[in-house]
Amino acid sequence: MTEEIERGRKAFADEEWADAFLHLSAAAEDSPLEIDDLERQAAAAYLAGRADGSVELWATAHHDCAQRADVARAARCAFWVAFVLLNRGELARGGGWVDRAQRLLTEDEVDCVERGYLRYCTALRAVFEGDVVSAHAGFREAVEVGDRFNDAQLTTLARIGEGRCLVYLGEIAKGVALLDEAMVAVGAKELSPIAVGDAYCTVIDGCHELFDLGRMQEWTTALSRWCEAQPQLVLYRGLCLVHRAEIMQLHGEWSDAMDELEGVLLRLADPVGSPELGAAFYLRGELHRLRGEFEEAAGAYRQANELGREPQPGLALLRLGQGRVEAAMSAIRRVLEEAGDPISRSRVLGPYVEIALAAGDHQAGKAAAEELSAIAGDLQSPLLRAVAEHATGAVLLAENEPRNALISLRRGWMRWRELEAPYEAARVRVPIALACRALGDEDGAEMELDAARSVFEGLAAAPDVRRVVELSQVETPRAAGGLTAREVQVLSLIAAGKTNRAIATELVISEKTVASHVSHIFTKLNLTSRAAATAYAYEHDLV
Repeated sequence: MTEEIERGRKAFADEEWADAFLHLSAAAEDSPLEIDDLERQAAAAYLAGRADGSVELWATAHHDCAQRADVARAARCAFWVAFVLLNRGELARGGGWVDRAQRLLTEDEVDCVERGYLRYCTALRAVFEGDVVSAHAGFREAVEVGDRFNDAQLTTLARIGEGRCLVYLGEIAKGVALLDEAMVAVGAKELSPIAVGDAYCTVIDGCHELFDLGRMQEWTTALSRWCEAQPQLVLYRGLCLVHRAEIMQLHGEWSDAMDELEGVLLRLADPVGSPELGAAFYLRGELHRLRGEFEEAAGAYRQANELGREPQPGLALLRLGQGRVEAAMSAIRRVLEEAGDPISRSRVLGPYVEIALAAGDHQAGKAAAEELSAIAGDLQSPLLRAVAEHATGAVLLAENEPRNALISLRRGWMRWRELEAPYEAARVRVPIALACRALGDEDGAEMELDAARSVFEGLAAAPDVRRVVELSQVETPRAAGGLTAREVQVLSLIAAGKTNRAIATELVISEKTVASHVSHIFTKLNLTSRAAATAYAYEHDLV
């Protein structure tokens, strides 16, 4: 037993969490562990991804301390039980443990730092219940207790909570300043491993909500280094990999992002239901959608939804890509109506503008773009400003104001370039081309489309490649007779015996556009009938 305990203690000190848990568990089979080792076992279980086991172990430690009348330590163990449960969404059970610990401290009239830890849990529960005002007050009180007892861990956790609440309450600059201040303690190694991981993840989530790409990238890199130094760490590593994949996606590293997600899904296969799993499946759906792999995207969004991750706005954009405009509009409208705060709405407004314009609802698109611009101004986020400029330019173009549209679109393009986001920058070049064309600058339009197409082809963004080819008026040498790629599609469908209406439905374009394509095909190939067009298609292997 002594040998196993020593091995467990050493493994814990070396941050080898799975080994520490196994050695201490083996020792516990012979006789109960001392409280220090029991707490080590509980912490190691949590960090190794055994949340249920950690709850049981901390509960045991709580009861042992309570029986020995060590009230403060019993309350500390109860805090960790509540901490795990609350972060897993088990608010009733977590709140029950807080109440139990508070009753112990009240009965013994103990003034200790644990009162601050329990106040932190009460505030955390308020956050999850949507009561930001009460949560802010609770975190503020916990900070004061932490300062009074010189407890850096409590002060740091509570200050991060306070900062997040200030952001939700609209005091963004003050909230971000508190997050930055709190992370100083993380760098100074003044916290336990569980608190360090929680601090990283909470701050990164806050940066993600604020579209603060710079801070998000900085802290994600730091979290990655911290995780890599602990090969047996399971907790927190999944979120780290998901955020790394998000950054890779933005920078156009789509294949690397997909590989990173595969690592997340393998690592987090147990426990099923982890929030990171839902986020990973959603991002996988986004990558499949952008590549035109619509069936795979739908499956990934479905899995994300089953794991508690809202599959929007990605699913609505998928429906738009499939030509199901009404379904896309209904979904995105519902999501926007449910989004109650500016940050939540800002994540939906960009896709809402795109879908509303596709549905022909220019007024709704304009209102959404204006709201998005206002939020982007308040948040001072370069990424959100880029989204807003693109949306505003798209609305102006739809309203036949190409000159004003160009001003906004080019600003958006520059912002995406500064953010090193090649796909988004290429997407903005498409409406820039349409604005140039509306102003009679056909050469400028074709150059923009050619530049966008080059990026889309490099990323294997098939839907965007098809759209650019359709919009381009430059003939492509890939087919006999100088037909464009779209004209080849139309010709093959003519050869299949489809009417103009059927072709329009299959290609998700108007009958008028189909008629125009048919006219161009007949002119280029010097044909006079659909029968002759069918014969030509078979002769040149275009069917």
